[in-house]
Amino acid sequence: MSKTQYTSSLSERYPSREMKYLFSPEKKFRTWRRLWIALAEAEKELGLDISEGQINELRKFCDDINYEVAEAREKEVRHDVMSHVYAYGCQCPSAKGIIHLGATSCYVGDNTDLIIMDEGLRLIHKKLVSIIGNLADFALEYKDMATLGFTHFQPAQPTTVGKRTCLWIQDLVSDLEDVEYLLGNMKLLGSKGTTGTQASFLELFDGDYEKVKKLDKLIAEKMGYKECVPVSGQTYSRKTDSRVLSVLSGIAQSAHKFSNDVRLLQHLKEIEEPFEKNQIGSSAMAYKRNPMRSERMAALANYVMSDAMNPVITAATQWFERTLDDSANKRISISEAFLAVDGILEIYLNVTSGLVVYPKVIEARLMKELPFMATETILMDAVKAGGDRQELHERIRVHSMAAAKRVKEEGKENDLLERIAGDEAFGMTLEQLENIMKPENFVGCAPMQTEAYIEEIVKPILKVNERETGLTGEVKV
Repeated sequence: MSKTQYTSSLSERYPSREMKYLFSPEKKFRTWRRLWIALAEAEKELGLDISEGQINELRKFCDDINYEVAEAREKEVRHDVMSHVYAYGCQCPSAKGIIHLGATSCYVGDNTDLIIMDEGLRLIHKKLVSIIGNLADFALEYKDMATLGFTHFQPAQPTTVGKRTCLWIQDLVSDLEDVEYLLGNMKLLGSKGTTGTQASFLELFDGDYEKVKKLDKLIAEKMGYKECVPVSGQTYSRKTDSRVLSVLSGIAQSAHKFSNDVRLLQHLKEIEEPFEKNQIGSSAMAYKRNPMRSERMAALANYVMSDAMNPVITAATQWFERTLDDSANKRISISEAFLAVDGILEIYLNVTSGLVVYPKVIEARLMKELPFMATETILMDAVKAGGDRQELHERIRVHSMAAAKRVKEEGKENDLLERIAGDEAFGMTLEQLENIMKPENFVGCAPMQTEAYIEEIVKPILKVNERETGLTGEVKV
């Protein structure tokens, strides 16, 4: 890594090696050559004067790219595609004349971009599945563990740790469905020519439109796709980029929500992200265990969500069959969105494989608040025993306000149960009241909901994608 030049954190710090390779020059230029080979093969099969020997020569140098020749040529002609056509021709003299035959730059540029986004989404799909698997195991393990629920970050009815985990999973399942929709509908640009009319190919095939249509189909098949877009300008519609980054933004939203919850839980000392033996939480406060993983997820998620506006603006401002003001922005915004989401998912994998739960803290916080939440049950039991509902309701209100004042203003323990036990109108002993204070009596259907959601929704997803489970994430400094 250069010490004297700026280097993006998204190329050095956060993403996986696999995702970084997808957006590397080598991946791009090797794909260009695969596309040129597919074009030559398809044109030969449709009757153009191209020999098997020429195609074999192209295949021989598909991955052996003479970068220095291409770079020197680009300084002269200021055109990246033509520089690589020239460099490929230097290695393949017999095939020189048929490389890129009939095509425009977007044949290699746009088709490659679509292929890389497709492969990037497949890598993201694998990581989403593994994270869902991690969280499913965690949800089942803690499906019965009662915990204080919050609305507005104020104490509310209890839930369970497992049920809360299902909320995180459900967001990711939605993201997975969106990724699968994109993958199921990904099409190549094909060979459309300078304004999308395929005029050059119609000329090559002597006006035979059926062969022009067949050319697109053959190229798609050779590159592993079912079809190409039916119509285009010079480029594929930039709405595709907008759609892809919208899904990546959705993943970032889900991850940010999870990271917020973990950070709040870590503040409450109920659940923590992994903390390594020699990890330093603060340069000044040695005792601290800062949630740096979750904070980094949130930071990267903020970037992705804002980055998703780039292709929206680009798609909206294209002119007619194409303008080049998309290129520089697209080159940055698409790659960095994928790299950032990959970095997010690497952290998400790491955190979900090592969440630390503190049951005693969870129980203690719940039990401090539970007397307030149990007042409805206490009221009903007292009414069943012959008490007056309106009178008892007022007495509970008064006792609750007094107990809350004791907790908030005096910093003392919640003594609501003792106050009710001492009130003859309720006719209940402290032991009777404490028997009501069983957390499992207040979590409603949370354990059953958790088990049903994992069994009926999540496990079928994991079964279909069982080859994609078990990934681990690496957190870099």
